[in-house]
Amino acid sequence: MLDFDTTPEKRATQSAFFKRQLRVTPPAVKKDEVEVSHKTAIITGSNTGIGFECARQLVDLSIARLILAVRSESSGQKARSALLAGQTHTIIEVWPLDLESYKSIQSFVDRTRGLDRLDIFVNNAGMTKRDFALNTETGHETAVQVNYLSLALLTVLMLPTLRDKNQDSASPGRIVNVNSDVASWAKFKERQGLAPGSSLLAALDDRSKYDMMDRYYTTKLLGQLFLVELAKRVPPTVAVINAPNPGLCHSGLQRDFDGTIGGFLFVIFKRLFARTPDIGARALTDAALKHGLESHGQYVEDCRIQPMAPIVYKPEGVKLAEQLWKETMQELEFVKATEIIEGLSSK
Repeated sequence: MLDFDTTPEKRATQSAFFKRQLRVTPPAVKKDEVEVSHKTAIITGSNTGIGFECARQLVDLSIARLILAVRSESSGQKARSALLAGQTHTIIEVWPLDLESYKSIQSFVDRTRGLDRLDIFVNNAGMTKRDFALNTETGHETAVQVNYLSLALLTVLMLPTLRDKNQDSASPGRIVNVNSDVASWAKFKERQGLAPGSSLLAALDDRSKYDMMDRYYTTKLLGQLFLVELAKRVPPTVAVINAPNPGLCHSGLQRDFDGTIGGFLFVIFKRLFARTPDIGARALTDAALKHGLESHGQYVEDCRIQPMAPIVYKPEGVKLAEQLWKETMQELEFVKATEIIEGLSSK
């Protein structure tokens, strides 16, 4: 474990969360600090919220080419028009990407192979679900599918593209997998009581074990566990992969709870403690542009490398990460994920 300026346990407390939300404002990346006028970036879920604001920040920094990867092309076009207003230096495109569909992800990745270059890939899209639902294509619970499995698939498939399309750069490309401090609060009860050899992913697909609030937390913890294992196998010379926390922000992430008592109470909570989307997006821009090899496989919070959820560093967490990695590679065997990773590891 790195020599952090705090312990995983202290960082995970609610008092630390409220202190960050109320007292810490991450600084904006300034134009004289970075040079992106020749770079290409892709941001998923970039038609609204922190994804859109990250896109705006990259445009303000004069990035050469920006691809908005969105589920709704019409919403993406509206975002594109807003970003183009008043500027002429950035080429902005809208590409369809549905994270509930492996086929859509594969088609999207195939298209990226035609790019002249690619420097930054931001895995920002995510969701919360009030009610339990299974993905009709994969059979997995929807939030686990979008927030974890599809993120894992995109990460694995985009690594060769980042490597191949960044050959002439002075530094490797970046994959930014947006994470959250709520990973530390995940109870992840589904892992408990599993018989030897039983599947974690199958337990997460069990309706009887579903907890709508904890499920989002758990998907972010899964992302941290996956990142730890991925960074063991893929060197930062292929691409630097990190996981920033934008903090609690005003966004449409919780729109599935609109009209409920819980949703109403959460609106009040956000009014008191949430950051604006542009402030939250600074975490993404910072992770993409201002952190180097030292951030590979690390969690970045308020522009500093910080510890992940406490369980990640405990023996139980190490075993969980190993099991999750094995199951994830089995799930993604249809794209030969293990072969892709092994091929990158040998470079």
